[in-house]
Parts: sequence; C-alpha cells; structure tokens
Amino acid sequence: MRSFQGRDILSLKDFERDEYLEIFRVADELKVYAEKRSNADLLRSKTLLTAFYQPSTRTRLATEAAMHRLGGHVLGFSDAKMTRAGDFYQESIKDTVHMLEYYGDVIAMRHYQQGAPAEAARWASVPVINCGDGWGEHPTQVLTDLYTIWKDKGTLDGLTVLCVGDGRMRTMHSIVYAMSQFDMEAALVFPPDMSLPEEIKADIDARNVHYREVESVDKCIEEADVIYMEPVVQADYTKSRVDPENADKGLTPAAYKVTRELLRSKAKSNAIILHSLPRMDELPTDVDSTRHARYWFEAYNGVVMRMALLALVLGAAE
Repeated sequence: MRSFQGRDILSLKDFERDEYLEIFRVADELKVYAEKRSNADLLRSKTLLTAFYQPSTRTRLATEAAMHRLGGHVLGFSDAKMTRAGDFYQESIKDTVHMLEYYGDVIAMRHYQQGAPAEAARWASVPVINCGDGWGEHPTQVLTDLYTIWKDKGTLDGLTVLCVGDGRMRTMHSIVYAMSQFDMEAALVFPPDMSLPEEIKADIDARNVHYREVESVDKCIEEADVIYMEPVVQADYTKSRVDPENADKGLTPAAYKVTRELLRSKAKSNAIILHSLPRMDELPTDVDSTRHARYWFEAYNGVVMRMALLALVLGAAE
C-alpha cells in the first residue's frame, strides 16, 4: 500500500481497497477527540491553508475543525472575491499556489473549475486536498460517506446503494469510482438530462462497477441497503456563486424524492439514508426522526474523516 504522507488527495478513481480501510482505521483511532470535544497535539506544528473559491458550509468548517482538533493552525479564505486571486487580476492557480505553499503545510481547495485542485497540485510543494472541483469529484465527502456506511453496516461488501439525485454531481462521480473496490451494486435514479456523463460510465464499466439505471425511487427502494441522496434542483457548479436572478428554486419530481410514507411502505427496515446536504424538498424534514436517517451522523463523521486524512498526509499517522 502506498504511503499517504505528502500525498495529494485529488480523486477516488485510483484509490485501492486497502487504502480505504487504512483511512477508516485511523479515523477510528482519532474519533475520540471529536467525541470528547477535546484537542490533541498531533499537528501542533502544522498549518492548514483553506483556499475556497466556491461557497461551503460543511466541507470547509469540518476540515478546519479537524485541523483544530489535532492541535494545528488554520488560515485561508472562504471567498476568492476578497482576495487578489479572485478580483480584477484573476491570478492564475499556478501563481496563487506558489504563494500559498509558503503559508501552510497542506492546502485544502474547493474550486468551481473541474481539475483546479489537480492543477494546484502540479505547482504546490505541499499536499493538496480536493474539497470539490466543479462537476469533477469530491473525495473527502465520499470518504466520509463510506466511513459512515462502514460504521453502520460493518462492511462495504454485499450492499446495494440507491443513488438518487443529479448524476453530474461530483459526489456521485466519487462514489461510483469507490464502488470499484468493493462488492457493491448501485441503482442509479437520475433525471435523463442529469445522468452520469458518458465518459464516467465508460470508465466505471472498465472498472467492473455493477450498476443499473432506474427511472424512479419507488421501483428500487426495496432493494437498497443505503439510500444516497443529492438534490435534483441544483445550482450551476461551474459558477463561483448563484446568480441572484436565477435563485428561484423549483420542486423535486416525485420520482426523485424519498418520503416517510415511501420508507414505511417499501424500504428495508434497516436501510439508511445519507445526504451530504444542504437539501431541498427531495428529503422532507419528517424523515429526520426515522430510524433510517444517518445524515447528521454523516456530518459529524466529516470531522473525524478529515482528521484522519490530515494526520495521514502530514505524517502524524501511518
């Protein structure tokens, strides 16, 4: 297994099975600090630089909280428009990263352009962690999701995952790549104009990922061990912000919603629901109090997982 020390975390496309399990092991070792709301000193001499060119609540704050829990330091920006990287000058990623690498020991980047964190990694002498790149991938979120499933089910093998929402989304891309390393099957419920891109379908076909496309949730929910949700009412992920004139949101068609009634009538009694949030109307709030909801635990695990990643890439865990 490859060492994580000094390694960029850009994509799950080439992660190996043992690497997932190693990250889970380290997460289990470090979760005590999150449970007790206490701080360690593993990374007391290290600094995390957050470069977020696109809005974020959970990913940025969970990454920063993880660094604090390990005793490290945090600096960065959450709005590129407040920097010279995003104002009139529109500084190149190369020039920006050549600066940022002097200010921290690891860079966590979210960007509205697909491939931007990989471009940053070309020029950075410190590890770069992809915290979401346009319609590309979101490896830290999906590692969190997989860890949440693993903790609940005790395994990732032998599970059927119902993926419902927008197949163009970066989380959907990362999770189908991860499935190539486990005995998992996916039922994909996406609107026809939001299906997985053809190049990703070809890629996961080559990796022997087992999946099928289904037209609505109610036709396959009874098979699902895990219901993995994203909205179909989406912002344009190629933009840094939502345009105010396009801020009105539509309603989610019934085929892509998971309701309390549907869960009661058709879902397995031990099926769990994950959602990276924020949600629209695809997941009504009355589902929160059911035994199926795991999205709040998933959000908590976001800190635990990112503690593991930071400790591994900065050499504090091995």
